[in-house]
Amino acid sequence: MAPNTMPSNTETLLIDGSKSGSAKNDGTKKTPLLYKVLLILALMTVIGGLLTGVMTYMNVGYSDTFFIDWSRALLAAYAIMPVGFLLMGLVTKFINHKLPNTKAYKRNLITGVVMACIMESMLAFSTASKTIGFANQTAFLNGWLEGFLVALPVGLTLMVIVSMTIKPKIEAFLKS
Repeated sequence: MAPNTMPSNTETLLIDGSKSGSAKNDGTKKTPLLYKVLLILALMTVIGGLLTGVMTYMNVGYSDTFFIDWSRALLAAYAIMPVGFLLMGLVTKFINHKLPNTKAYKRNLITGVVMACIMESMLAFSTASKTIGFANQTAFLNGWLEGFLVALPVGLTLMVIVSMTIKPKIEAFLKS
């Protein structure tokens, strides 16, 4: 019978890829791109779905066509959200450049508030365009403003939570 060749600390080996418990990962094993893409898509679906759902409800109410209108607004949001991710990177760099001596959690909080306002505005625009349309500009502007103002507290809460707790972990995961 062959001797047991399994390392004694297999949990550490499986989690961080190192042969000793205290050694760091040497960087040879990278996170697959598919996992990174799936993480971003999951975030887009949860955050975008929640925000466009609130905005769609404010624009059309709960009717027979609510879920169809919501799905259209969410699909439109998928086209806008990559721009938001790029803007988040730019806003983060800008804030880090302008406030280098500020603590990281304060910079992340500022980033979260700024990004919430930017993304809410963009998502309110896309949701109002899909649910109301551009035929009546007054109705469109009212729908955009109402969707923006109602979803802003939800967006601020989400963005602050994301930028303070989840964003640093996501950045580390995406860099791996």
